[in-house]
Amino acid sequence: MKKIICIVLLAFISISLQAQKADKDGWIKLFNGKSFKGWSISENPESFSIEDGVIKIDGPRAHLFYTGKVENHDFDNFELKMQVKTMPNANSGIFIHTAFQEDGWPEKGYEIQVNQTHGDWRKTGSVYSFKDVKETFVSDGEWYTQHIIVEGDQVTVKVNGEVINEFTEAQDRGDIGDSQKKLSSGTIALQAHDPKSVIYYKDIMIKPLP
Repeated sequence: MKKIICIVLLAFISISLQAQKADKDGWIKLFNGKSFKGWSISENPESFSIEDGVIKIDGPRAHLFYTGKVENHDFDNFELKMQVKTMPNANSGIFIHTAFQEDGWPEKGYEIQVNQTHGDWRKTGSVYSFKDVKETFVSDGEWYTQHIIVEGDQVTVKVNGEVINEFTEAQDRGDIGDSQKKLSSGTIALQAHDPKSVIYYKDIMIKPLP
């Protein structure tokens, strides 16, 4: 019996390590499709659920922060890539260089907008309120790839492989002062914006860069 337990334990450890291991191109999966292990949800946990390996967002304001072991959830330069599907009138966002907080809109880092048809004129790919995108490049109800690259003081946002926004902090922000909304380092987070916004996320991967 002890031998069987040891074998099962070793297999579990092996699977856990494998889940954190980079593939040949350097990508590491952050979401296992089964649980929110390695993630922490603020204020309204019921806004996030998992259906068939996909994160479903449906409910009042909340944020899902990555708090796992990869880079000790403190990313500097990186590429972040995921599959996203918005439903009509949905609003969400992907936060970068942020930190967990119990409630409210994240105060640290930048929000990269997710929005095709919500009333907010800032659309998918905007570095929210600092360098915004007015056009839409995908339709509600279809999966698309959102790819965010952070290097130094630059953020590049791609949708389905096409660059739709390039933000340079020194050029597009000017004097930041004491603001926490800046590039530094930190974790990522997904946003539940409001009870009428339904969004899906899957295949969340990160590639740390030098």
